[in-house]
Amino acid sequence: MAQQSKTWWGQRFIAALEGCMDRGRLQRGRSYSGDNRILSFGIEKALVSATVRGNVNAYFGVYKEPRYKTQIRLAPIPDKDWDKAIATLGSNAALVSQLLLGEMPERIDQVFAGMQLNLLPQSRKDFALTDCSCPDYANPCKHIAGVYYRLAGQLDSDPFLLFELRGLSRDRLHKALSETPLGKALVSMMDERVEAAEPAESFFTRPKGAESAPNYRDFWTGGKRLPTEIEPATPPVVSGILVRKAGDFPGFWERDHSFVEVMEDLYGRVRGKRQGVL
Repeated sequence: MAQQSKTWWGQRFIAALEGCMDRGRLQRGRSYSGDNRILSFGIEKALVSATVRGNVNAYFGVYKEPRYKTQIRLAPIPDKDWDKAIATLGSNAALVSQLLLGEMPERIDQVFAGMQLNLLPQSRKDFALTDCSCPDYANPCKHIAGVYYRLAGQLDSDPFLLFELRGLSRDRLHKALSETPLGKALVSMMDERVEAAEPAESFFTRPKGAESAPNYRDFWTGGKRLPTEIEPATPPVVSGILVRKAGDFPGFWERDHSFVEVMEDLYGRVRGKRQGVL
């Protein structure tokens, strides 16, 4: 089945490709993005490699079903420009918090455009390599186009792959942002919320000893009255850290809508029911 982009960044990646190459030829490759066509797919050191099943074509002298080798590499952004980009991202609280929590800011490409940099491809110059072993001289051929669509599907589940394709690993990005003043503040706050596990002597709660057994009246009524008012809970400064770390489409999530949005809706319903009870 052909890979379809689910997220805005996967769709924007395809839209960027359509803006810098023949849209008709690109869309021909949509049917070549599924597992029945792409027999192998991998990304290593920013190089996208795939084996694509072709068609018998007597016009090109192909009489046996072929297997074509396809490679794609985006042009890396120079290190000095990455340093400038990280400084800009690290100075914006909204951007640095989203990136450190594993979320891709919606206006990330606009931020890069303001620095005269292209995160998404804007022209042929943004591709260092696009090669296919098929006899079609045009670029993109339908095999390369199919790999583009498969790559867009990969970006759905891992938007930070786009940084790696441009030459910046996620570890370096996270480390660099964590060392900015705003990043340090956020990381320290996240670390404070991680409580160390304490060993327990038993899986079950042990009753605490009492000096004297209470009478029945004290047992059922209690020694103190319950408070008539309960202070409202203070919402966390950064909500759902663990959920957001996995991103909108973690590996176990196979639905078309965002996992984070589903969990936010669930938490909202739970909070609403709790407030009604209190």
